[in-house]
Amino acid sequence: LEPGDEVVTRDGATVVVSAGAVLFLLGAEMDFRTDKLSSQFVFANPNEKASCGCGESVTLEPARAG
Repeated sequence: LEPGDEVVTRDGATVVVSAGAVLFLLGAEMDFRTDKLSSQFVFANPNEKASCGCGESVTLEPARAG
């Protein structure tokens, strides 16, 4: 861990968010879903401005102070 890192623990899972990424993740939701073909983490991020169809590339904008 580095100074300023955020540590979030919920339902037995712990996620560490670096201080530099916090503004890009404010308001984001993470879920783990299992269906017939896969088990994966799924993210809903209101700061996402664009993404590719494969899920490998995303463009984020930092959250604005409100």
